[in-house]
Formats: sequence, C-alpha cells, structure tokens
Amino acid sequence: MQAHQVDDLDTAERLYREVLDLRVAQPDALHYLGVLCHQCGRSDEGVELIRTALQVTPKHPDAHNNLGNIHKECGRLREAEACYRKALECGPQHHNALSNLAVVLEAQERPQEAFEAYEKLLRQAPRYAQGHYLLGLFLRNHAQNLEHIEQSVARFREAYALEPRFVQALEALSVSLYVLGRTDEAVQVYRDWVAREPDNPIPRHMLAACGGAEAPQRAGDAYVRDIFDRFADSFDEQLLHNLDYRAPQVLVDVLGTVLPAPDAALDVLDAGCGTGLCAPLLRPYARRLVGVDLSGGMVEKARQRGGYDALDVAELTAYLQQPGAWDVVLSADTLVYFGELGTVLAAAHAALRPGGWLAFSLEAEEGEGDRVTLTASGRYRHSRAHVLHALERACFHDIRISEDSLRKEFGQPVRSWVVLARRGGDAGPASAT
Repeated sequence: MQAHQVDDLDTAERLYREVLDLRVAQPDALHYLGVLCHQCGRSDEGVELIRTALQVTPKHPDAHNNLGNIHKECGRLREAEACYRKALECGPQHHNALSNLAVVLEAQERPQEAFEAYEKLLRQAPRYAQGHYLLGLFLRNHAQNLEHIEQSVARFREAYALEPRFVQALEALSVSLYVLGRTDEAVQVYRDWVAREPDNPIPRHMLAACGGAEAPQRAGDAYVRDIFDRFADSFDEQLLHNLDYRAPQVLVDVLGTVLPAPDAALDVLDAGCGTGLCAPLLRPYARRLVGVDLSGGMVEKARQRGGYDALDVAELTAYLQQPGAWDVVLSADTLVYFGELGTVLAAAHAALRPGGWLAFSLEAEEGEGDRVTLTASGRYRHSRAHVLHALERACFHDIRISEDSLRKEFGQPVRSWVVLARRGGDAGPASAT
C-alpha cells in the first residue's frame, strides 16, 4: 500500500500478488490490486478483482465505492450508481460514496436527485470542504438565474474557509464573482492569492483574465500544466456529463466530410489530446495515431484509455516542428489557451503534408473585427475575422468556419467556432466559406 500511495505501481502490483500467492482470497490485496489494475488501464480485470474481494467481505463500503469509481470512469453510470448505493447501505456515513452518488446522478441528468444528495452530504458532514465545492459547481453548472450563482459563491467561500489550501475553491469563487459583475471582488481574490503565492501561475493568469493585469499573448505553460494536472481525474466527468462537451465528435464529423472513407491509412496527430476522448473517433482513419499534451496527468489518463500508437508530453507549438509529418492534425479545445493564433497555425501548416487537413475548435468572440479576448474562465475567445486572417497568413486553403455550441458554462451553451482548413502547396490564396 505504501508503494501504491507513492505511485510505484510496479512494486505495488508485485507485492499485492505476493500476498495473494500466500493467501489467495486476502480481501484487501484483491481490492487494492483491483484499483491498481484500473489505474493501469486494465479496468475489466480491476472490476473482477474487487468483486472477488466483495465475495469475501460483502459489507466493505470502501470496496463498493472504489468499484463504483471504476464504473464511473468507464462511463457505466448506472452500475456506478448501484455501487455507491450499496456502499451507503454498508456505511451510511460514507461521505465519498454519497459525494460520488451525487456526481453520477448529475451526470445522468437527474439534477433534483443530485441536489438532494449534495444537501444530504452537507447535513451529514457540514465541515466537508469538497462537498461545499461540489455543490457550488452544481449550482453554477445548472444555474437558471443569478441567485444560483450567488449561492455558488457562498459554497465556494465555505469550502475555502474550511480548507485554506483548497485553491480550486478559491478559483471557482473568483469566476462566480466575475460572472455576477463583482469584478473588483474577483480581482481582489486573485491579488490576495498572488501575494500569498507569488510563484503560482494560476492566480497570475486568472488575475489577467479578470482584467486585473495585462493579458498575455497566450496562457503560460506552467498555468496550463497545473490546471490540467489537477483536473485530470475529473475531466471526463465534468466535461462529458455536466457540461455536454461535444467537441471531439463534432470535429471528427466535420473531418469525415473531407477525408476518404476510414481505412486506417493516415498519420494523425491529436494535438492537445487531454484524456484521449478523440482516440476512438480518430482510430478508424489512422495508420498511426499520436497524442500530445502539455499535462502529464492528462496523458496518463489517455494512456489508460488506450487507442494511441504513441503519447507525448510536450508544448504544442514546439511539438509541431516536424515538417510534413501528418496527414491530419486535430485540436479539440486546445487553441482556446492561445491568444494570437498566427504562430501555432503556421507550425501546424508546416507539420502537415501537402493536402493535409487541420481541424480545431475555439470559443467565439462577438463582433466583426479582428479581436481576441481573455475571459474570466482563463480561456481566450477569438473573432471569426481573427481566425480567418491567421489561417490565411499561414497559407491554408479551403478554410471552413462554422458556428456551433460545443459545451455549456453556467448552464448556458457556449458559442464556438468549428474550423477546418487544408494545406495546399507552399503558398497561395485561401478561400473561405
């Protein structure tokens, strides 16, 4: 268990198996080896091991909860719900199981039941900071009016008061304050945070996002890495189930209109692969499918999901310095962390083979001019004119920019651009549709 806790998974697995050689049905070894197998991408094996442990100790709430976590992270929400309810039968005060139950109810679009579960959690554990934080996110994600955003502010304040190292609550608090138009308060939260942690890239970037400092040309590597390393464990859950995230499917559908029928013949780069949501969609087209991301935590999740021939941890613009390496480059909601797009699009053009396609998504900025805005979310919005001009300067052809909604924020759809462009020759005029 000590090896497991410090992520020395090879040693932990060897020792768990030694225990099981000595005592075949030792339930703790079965349980924790099951968790480890899931972490290593062997989720089906993990499920069977924990089920075997539960045959020995059927009233073990932690094992039921961890079995639920595997089902949840594999997208089997009904099975996860059943496990969490069983954990609560065995241990009615199991706060993690109740918290997880609320999350999967929310993910199944059963918001009233989820809200009731969050409220029950906080009645049972009023000093549970994570519970206050999750309820705050729920209120903001499902906000139907400003009062719900106000209520999220109270939850985030309480979470941070209970756990002063809980910086996610502090960040969420500032975003809610900004949405309410209480910009000065949001800025002050970040200024206080910067004063306490001057080397922390998160409050420095978010201070600029709230207008308290000059906006950088792009989000810094340290900011992006820290945000997504922290977010890796809950990324799929939040985006897919709570925010109706659709970018991977929409982008691959658009690519399908210009690519030949899927026959595993193309070299494809998933640029900003995150946890690997695009892999199963791109795999039918790919002879070789590579994912790259700045966050090691995200890449590890993508490795567990599988589907890639290779995965790399690297900054995107630098990674694209591979002339003529790819037939397709897809980037789902990664370029939202770049302000001016010219440099990264020029690198993508060079990395594509002649006739290769680039597909990416962005958040849309209103207005007709060439505009880029850093928003309170920490992401950039781009005007259509900026996207078009950057692609033209990078010598892309057949430029297609369409509008869609690829996610929700604060309960509302986020206006987005879905962009497709082709590398022609080394130069030439681009056409826009």
